[in-house]
Amino acid sequence: MDYPFAYSRPVTGKMFYGRKQDVARIVSILNDGGSIAVYGPPKTGKMSLIQESMNQMRLSKAAFKVAEVQLLDVRDGVTFLSRMCENVIRAYATTAEEYEEIVSTFFAGTHVCFDMEAFSSIDRIVSMNGGLEREDISTMLAFPYRLAESRGIRLFIILREFQNLRFIENWELHFKAMETIMKHERECGRNVLCSWLVTGSQMNAMKDIFEHTKYFYKLIDTFKPAPFEAKDITERILRGFLSSGKVVERAQIERICRVFRNNIWYINHFVSICDHLSKGYITEPVLHEALDTMISLNLPRFEAAVNDLTNFQVNLLRAMAEGKTRFSSADIIKSYGLNSSANVKRIKDALTKKEIITFSDTDDASFIDPLFEFWIKKEFFNQKVDF
Repeated sequence: MDYPFAYSRPVTGKMFYGRKQDVARIVSILNDGGSIAVYGPPKTGKMSLIQESMNQMRLSKAAFKVAEVQLLDVRDGVTFLSRMCENVIRAYATTAEEYEEIVSTFFAGTHVCFDMEAFSSIDRIVSMNGGLEREDISTMLAFPYRLAESRGIRLFIILREFQNLRFIENWELHFKAMETIMKHERECGRNVLCSWLVTGSQMNAMKDIFEHTKYFYKLIDTFKPAPFEAKDITERILRGFLSSGKVVERAQIERICRVFRNNIWYINHFVSICDHLSKGYITEPVLHEALDTMISLNLPRFEAAVNDLTNFQVNLLRAMAEGKTRFSSADIIKSYGLNSSANVKRIKDALTKKEIITFSDTDDASFIDPLFEFWIKKEFFNQKVDF
């Protein structure tokens, strides 16, 4: 059943709205054989955007396979490469005999093998007969191209939480090997049938990979989903409540959009709570109870974030919460006990790595999570915050 305020899964089709130009751009890049990196804060619709792009390509009768690889728990190269190759194999084959034939054909002369015992006991298709060497890495990264080429069907590999690959020992080696393969495939003159779609919800880490250190430069197009427009969200929510026979004021929705900075996941979660708390009109007490519920649900995460901060880091967040921007100025350093301009840089770097704040190209700081920003101002720093 399509619930108008879905927030527990990616949405496509008639549930997907806004970002039509984003979808068109992704489809265009993929149709041209390109690869793309989609990144932004958690729960801002990255997977919905990718899945809707896949949906649009299917509607156009395009033939392709998809291998989705979750990297959240990846901490070593063997796990990454084995999982990636295994999911690619599953996209094209379904039986143990097919799996064994693919592995023996494409990985001859490497440490990669098909172990029937491992497959029978833990459903593992790709095993390693020895340690992972450079030649293995290159062969495994080139494998998706060779398999797609041999089958004549395009392949899209979705690597989720791509920034976690930097937890791998010698992760630079894997990135450089991946770059080498991508460059070779682009320059070899063959019709490239494999594209990479990488996503990451640690925005600063992804920015560091693609914008600061510039890995995959001109090999992977970077893409940040466009923000939702408040008016589009408002109209959608009005229709959603109307479909369930309930009434909400336009001004109330506009306030919700301001508090959550148009974060569609937070907003859908919030109005879903309002929907369950009300029988007719969405009243002010309902709104406040829904907000309290949202904060309560996220409180352990927020408290864990601030409990891990140094006093200097808390002081800089206090300055941000009070609207300060020039953190390295002498008066701000003195007023907020930031010690020195060199220390300010260290604080900013630490908070950036913790994915609590981010900085624009003009060095303007902002909180990544809008509900965390509301909570830290109101509950942690005891400021008066309008809702």
